[in-house]
Amino acid sequence: MKILAVIPARAGSKGIPNKNIRIIGGHPLIYYAINNAKKSKYITDIIVSTDSDEVKTLARQMNVNVKNRNNDLCGDDITLDSVIYDAIDKEQEWDYIITMQPTSPTLKVDTLDSAIKYAIENNLDTLISCINAPHLSWGEDQYGRKIPNYTQRLNRQNLPPCYLETGAFVISKNSVVTKYTRIGKNVDVYEISESESQDIDNFSDLKSAELSLKLNKVAIYVNGNNKRGMGHIYRTLEIADEFYCKPDIYYDINQTDPTIFGSTTHNLIPVNGIAELFDKCKDQEYSVFINDILSTSIDYMIGLKSVLPNTKIVNFEDDGEGTIKADLVFNALYCNSDMSQIKAGEIYYICPKLFLFYEPIKIKEKVKNIFISFGGADPQNYADRLLGIISTPNYSQYNFTVVLGRAKQNIETLIKYNDFENINVLYDIKNMPEIMSNNDIAITSRGRTGYELAILGIPSIAMAQNQREEKHGFVSNENGFSYIGLNPSDEIIKGMLDMYLNLSQHSRQELQDKLLKHDLKNGRKRVMTLINNL
Repeated sequence: MKILAVIPARAGSKGIPNKNIRIIGGHPLIYYAINNAKKSKYITDIIVSTDSDEVKTLARQMNVNVKNRNNDLCGDDITLDSVIYDAIDKEQEWDYIITMQPTSPTLKVDTLDSAIKYAIENNLDTLISCINAPHLSWGEDQYGRKIPNYTQRLNRQNLPPCYLETGAFVISKNSVVTKYTRIGKNVDVYEISESESQDIDNFSDLKSAELSLKLNKVAIYVNGNNKRGMGHIYRTLEIADEFYCKPDIYYDINQTDPTIFGSTTHNLIPVNGIAELFDKCKDQEYSVFINDILSTSIDYMIGLKSVLPNTKIVNFEDDGEGTIKADLVFNALYCNSDMSQIKAGEIYYICPKLFLFYEPIKIKEKVKNIFISFGGADPQNYADRLLGIISTPNYSQYNFTVVLGRAKQNIETLIKYNDFENINVLYDIKNMPEIMSNNDIAITSRGRTGYELAILGIPSIAMAQNQREEKHGFVSNENGFSYIGLNPSDEIIKGMLDMYLNLSQHSRQELQDKLLKHDLKNGRKRVMTLINNL
């Protein structure tokens, strides 16, 4: 079967001067159409129709034939049908003629080949690339009055299909191609993705296509549970939203219950151990792979690099020996590092989006409202112990808000403390900064929640959940917290709480001033800048 791809590329673009030879994504615009045609499993011949000397040079450099287009086929009123017909070698017997516009650089060769295969298998005269873009739209009647192009107003997903041509390709049997048409009787459309449908007509299109061509394909491997904590899951969902793509998020079914991801619509991919993770990744072309799994080993990192040799690897909160094999490591919970690829300290903390829009609390004369939360899991059961303390009559004049995380155990038992008039136990809330901002002091652990309280300037008592948290540097006395160690006794917890309840306004203001000295809101920008510059 002989299939000819014709790529029309005239010189006289008025909207974007030199459009077809503009550098976009590191290549001239016309490069993408030629490259797709050359990589196609079905296209046997390629010809570029042009009146541009520069386009001719580029085409010949890529070893494809050129048709010198006559001036009478270069006007603005000339249809593409006549240009395509003119470029066909009439002495050859062609089966299909494929028009490939150079203004569709985001089209993938796999999509092109799938369309060609579809046209052949269905014996189509013509197949046109389209996107399905149903919208509520309006037109005009014969009197010029605006009228709806619909009978019933529906949500977009419930509207009937509306196929718009993208210009990426028109696949036609040679027998239907004339000076006047490339459309035969047996016609169909081939739906392509929105990301592949970009048709460059103006500078906005050019900028959008440039961004699309530079998009990273990203994967994240993360695990979280009652023992490991939930901070890794929360951070993953925050960082995933920073990419202009939908990352593949892998998790180990032996370590992570998928329900702890909540109602996210990101791509969640379960794996049964490291071997399956590597097997699923080996055929992917990720530009960035992120680990948020605590300490990595050298063996794990070597294995990952063996299946993703061209991928940049970024690790979060990793103090394992595998860090030496990573391209970039962010350890916001630790103070410093001697390794150049490790970025340590609170300036790399990824602030949750909602907290970016909240201001610090006002320090009031008296303490009335107390916030208590120990992250997503609370393996030390600090919340249980605090609820036992504050449910006594000694604390009836104070209001307590206790927030339990998604991975907390025995929720049903703890929710029963809502029977106390001054205690409000909440589970897996979505409006954390709003809840926090209504409080005067807080009690928490040394993880993510401590940073959130610091952003809001809430004087806080802190304790570690495990030995790893004991190494976390930010939630400390010098930064405005009152840190009382790992698994302190109820007597110590109660004594510190009583002291905070009676702290003067001046003393609490001094603590807030220390908390607010740190720039925690711009960490996500710093992190993404470093990742994007890899």
